[in-house]
Amino acid sequence: MSSSNIDDDIKRIEDEIRRTPYNKATSHHIGRLKAKLARLRERKLAKAAAGRSKGTGAGFDIKRAGDATVAMVGYPSVGKSTLLNRLTNANAEVASYDFTTLRVIPGTLHYKGTRIQILDVPGLIQGASYGRGRGKEVISALRNADLILFILDITHDAVKQHEILARELYNAGIRINSRPPNVSIHKLSRGGIRIETTVEIDEDFIRAVLAEYRIHNAEVIIREPITPEEFIDAVIGNRKYLDAITVINKIDLAEPSTLERLRKRYPDAVFISAGRNINLEALKERIYSALGFIRIYMKPQGAPPDMNNPLVLRRYSTVADACAAIHRDFIAKFRYAQVWGRSVKYAGQRVGLTHVLADGDVVSIALRR
Repeated sequence: MSSSNIDDDIKRIEDEIRRTPYNKATSHHIGRLKAKLARLRERKLAKAAAGRSKGTGAGFDIKRAGDATVAMVGYPSVGKSTLLNRLTNANAEVASYDFTTLRVIPGTLHYKGTRIQILDVPGLIQGASYGRGRGKEVISALRNADLILFILDITHDAVKQHEILARELYNAGIRINSRPPNVSIHKLSRGGIRIETTVEIDEDFIRAVLAEYRIHNAEVIIREPITPEEFIDAVIGNRKYLDAITVINKIDLAEPSTLERLRKRYPDAVFISAGRNINLEALKERIYSALGFIRIYMKPQGAPPDMNNPLVLRRYSTVADACAAIHRDFIAKFRYAQVWGRSVKYAGQRVGLTHVLADGDVVSIALRR
């Protein structure tokens, strides 16, 4: 099927969904339509990926470094390169014309004992999720990040920029500021579709979606209210869930009325001027807080803990994560760990690899000889 045919089918199904009122009688039909739409979008993404010529990915394969990776996404010329240079030790090219950045440029933000990799990626444009403007490579880099920064230009309709960027990421399978639905789907060899749920759910819709994906025997467990789109995401199973911060740049060039309007529209956004170095410390703190770092202090056996060089991990990290961060052999040789701090009931408690650590914990690891 050609790309034009896929586009025509997508538009036809979108129009039919808009025209069809949702009720019990139509739920089965709408379920099929939404599942078909998701499959067509996946097919279009696959064709865009297959259509890339060899060598077009040069400059996009950036190795992860530091304690976390943050990717800046925005339209061309919104000030990402200037911001990267302000936050890190990078030397990204800065100019007043579009598409200055044609590859991913990394830099490192040093903040509160952490090393945060910041990526300046080429500007995203409408249609990027389907490969326009090297969008496929850009989105691939975004999927490997731990946090997204939406960089918006206050002088060029920031609301429209945000809406288009969010839609492009959604179409590419990236879910912003949400979490995976609490849904389990276990395929079976026979027995039909069995649905277990603790909430009210439209079982006709569930069966229709599964049929569209040729799943005829499965156990489905739904533990929370979900939207039709969330169930389709659970069936597809390849979605990426990332937190994001909205950053509105160039506030030094804005009218007071525009600033007030956008502050009401985006109450959680960080308003900055990268060019004038305004409010960048607040942005650093938001990035650090959103990444959820914890500091763990290692205590060698029979020695005091090293309180000057903490091991920086992400929130909800386990003893296994701490072992992996120290040396790849630590997990294989692990016997037990002793922990002092908020994550245990008493000082020096023995724990295993799955124990979840808390900020400020002191950890001593015993290894097999």
